Amino acid sequence: MTDCINQYAEHLRHERNASAHTLRNYLSDLAQLQSFLLARELCLDANGAVDIGKIDIHAVRAFLASLTQDRKKSSIGRKVAALKGFFRFLLAAKRIDKDPLLLISSPKQEKPLPTFLSVDDVFQLLGAVKLKSGLDVRDLAVLEVFYSTGMRVSELVGLNWADIDIQLGIVRVVGKGSKERIVPIGKVALDALESYAQEQRKRWNFACKGETAVFLNNRGERITTRSVARIVEKHLKQAGIQIKMGPHGLRHSFATHLLNSGADLRVIQELLGHESLSTTQRYTHLNLDQLTAVYDKAHPRA
Repeated sequence: MTDCINQYAEHLRHERNASAHTLRNYLSDLAQLQSFLLARELCLDANGAVDIGKIDIHAVRAFLASLTQDRKKSSIGRKVAALKGFFRFLLAAKRIDKDPLLLISSPKQEKPLPTFLSVDDVFQLLGAVKLKSGLDVRDLAVLEVFYSTGMRVSELVGLNWADIDIQLGIVRVVGKGSKERIVPIGKVALDALESYAQEQRKRWNFACKGETAVFLNNRGERITTRSVARIVEKHLKQAGIQIKMGPHGLRHSFATHLLNSGADLRVIQELLGHESLSTTQRYTHLNLDQLTAVYDKAHPRA
């Protein structure tokens, strides 16, 4: 088996241009399989060496089973990937007749729970914004709209004034794959938007309507997702909130607080623009006290 591993290493190094890190990890995984088979006296030839042609699905499963007690799924997933690549290479090189990994799939990765703020933290964050300049007024509007609608960062920066219906209290959001959805927006966020619109009209001397971008940077251009990340980071620090959180943390907070207030999971799915309900179900790590609450009753700042 050693010569096969060496050949595969050359393949990774020269034909796949694998990084030193990937190469080191993959070769370590293959050496671990070899050590396991030798220790268990599985798939050996007459000389007591591992016979690559004798390795079957049962031997591979036994090896993977030996890893499950003290390793994370991500670590096992990498080992499965290393083995799959190795045996595909051997099959293509006609060193083996059958791929023992053909029917083995990688373990499903556990997704970390989203980072979110408590309701008190959100009120602290929003209440700590000092309106000393036009950019502060903009920042408050960004944070209020973000938390009030739960839209994605990309959707927030892509927002135009024509997308906002102040009278009806709704926003047209263009999401992934250019799919549109309508989401409610609370009065507090609308008030923040109105204050920002006055500031924008005064500074840039144009009407806040039509396809004009809602949120602008210091040069009068549409802000970027990175700008939103900086705004969130700045005001979390200013509010004294000791939580490391990207801008999507406000979207997660939106969903978490609605669920905690009893909003129906499918309503939240629609508000977030999730294609699958399973994506929304990540937020069910919290207590669901009631169901079927509407947005105005469920959202703490509606």
